Amino acid sequence: MKRFDSPTQEAYLRIWRLHDRLSMLEDEVFKSKGITGQQYNALRLLRAHHPELMQTLQIAKRLVSHAPDITRLLDGLEKKELICRARSQLSRRVVEVGISPAGLELLETLAKPLRDLHHRQLGHLSEGQLDSLNELLRQAGIPHEPPESNWS
Repeated sequence: MKRFDSPTQEAYLRIWRLHDRLSMLEDEVFKSKGITGQQYNALRLLRAHHPELMQTLQIAKRLVSHAPDITRLLDGLEKKELICRARSQLSRRVVEVGISPAGLELLETLAKPLRDLHHRQLGHLSEGQLDSLNELLRQAGIPHEPPESNWS
């Protein structure tokens, strides 16, 4: 009996399953600090631009996973005092966001646990295998998506 309709379907389902398993473990780390994976990603983006501010829509476009309600995501970070928001001086319709000292500190406390987790998740692969995997994933990227360099 054939398990998959095509090699494309098999690859897609394997990537989806892998994402699910890896995310479950990461989510535990984030939950222990009171944030979500998407909030962590937003904080990383803001840290990469620090001390400059980012516009809300810039953040939404650069998140690794789509956030349908970026305002609510940022509301949660602001409530925890991990970011600060202000109206742009040039256009009152534009909101600019920066990471706070508490946000920088949180990322620092998450660095080692996440590094250790990623090693447990993928450390069984050699450096050459990881390079090959990364190249295959880059090649498989969806053409209309922003380049990975925007992930920061």
